[in-house]
Amino acid sequence: QVQLVESGGGLVQAGGSLRVSCAASGSRYTFNTMGWYRQAPGKQRELVATITSAGSTVYADSVKGRFTISRDNAKNTVYLQMNSLKPEDTAVYYCKGIFVGAMYTVHEYWGQGTQVTVSS
Repeated sequence: QVQLVESGGGLVQAGGSLRVSCAASGSRYTFNTMGWYRQAPGKQRELVATITSAGSTVYADSVKGRFTISRDNAKNTVYLQMNSLKPEDTAVYYCKGIFVGAMYTVHEYWGQGTQVTVSS
């Protein structure tokens, strides 16, 4: 049973920093892509950043220059360093892992989410 477990969320003041982590367990394989999504109250879940196993990254425009995604393939772990946080970054942050298996079947896994709250 593959599980993604996030950690590191919390409360921080505007302008501060926070790092969230997501560790995958139960998988013998390295995820092709791992990423972070977030969902604020009353809003749809949105992409924050993704990173491939080769290290290619994609960021939402709203976090470019402030957030950095990284991963440790050996540990099947992805990190999100968040700097210069703003109140509008307040959301539940979810980790997602994508694995492409045999016959190009796509397997997606989500973590349970971790709350990030930025106070003004």
